[in-house]
Amino acid sequence: MNMMTLWHLSGWEFAALALAALLVGFSKTAVSGANTVSLAVFAAILPARASTGILLPVLIAGDVLAVLTYRRHAHWPTLGRLFPAVAVGVVVGTLFLLWAGDGIVRTSIGAILLLMAGVTLWRRRGADGGAGQAPDAVTTRSGRLKARSYGVLGGFTTMVANAGGPVMSLYLLSAGFRKLGFLGTSAFFFLIVNVSKVPFSAGLGLIDGHSLLLDAALVPFVVPGALFGKWAVHRIDQRLFEQLVIAATVVGGVQLLVR
Repeated sequence: MNMMTLWHLSGWEFAALALAALLVGFSKTAVSGANTVSLAVFAAILPARASTGILLPVLIAGDVLAVLTYRRHAHWPTLGRLFPAVAVGVVVGTLFLLWAGDGIVRTSIGAILLLMAGVTLWRRRGADGGAGQAPDAVTTRSGRLKARSYGVLGGFTTMVANAGGPVMSLYLLSAGFRKLGFLGTSAFFFLIVNVSKVPFSAGLGLIDGHSLLLDAALVPFVVPGALFGKWAVHRIDQRLFEQLVIAATVVGGVQLLVR
């Protein structure tokens, strides 16, 4: 695999990756979905396929910090409904990576993100942004179908490009989660899913000793980003929080399409 090591990076390239790692921490504890920008930075500096393997341990570090911060706010019934569909998506994504080129991967993920952002905005027109809706609304038949659909797409996108954040963010918003419930549920969701992806990524050759060495240099930058996110999230009202999540999704989708 065409792997770029820590020693091959210029100063500005490492600085850009460090800033992207900091943004990962912020996204995990404040605005989920914002790490699509980090995905784009990693893919721009590193070989596209290799970047997904290098980014994964950085994301896991952010997930651990998010779980420690919001562990009391997770909604486990929702997680239980999502995981079977996500497992299907991860397997499909692994098979997709075996033959798809970087261009096909980027275009597919970007199109999915923009489509789902558009659907979310359309569904929320005329509604009060989902405020006050109980997460248990997903127990209806249509809610279960939606959970399965988003779960498969989330598993697929997180496997092929570490881009499952925006998909699951849109699902949790559409299910009516408030800010802390949203962050607590997504924290456990991505910690479990990202850890489960490690053997798949290693089997595809996306994680090896060189990638882990670079990760060791980048992971410390996740911590200040997570701490800043924890401070900022309590100063962002619910409506602005939802708008930022959707905006981050759109930006990430556009970046993937135009690269």
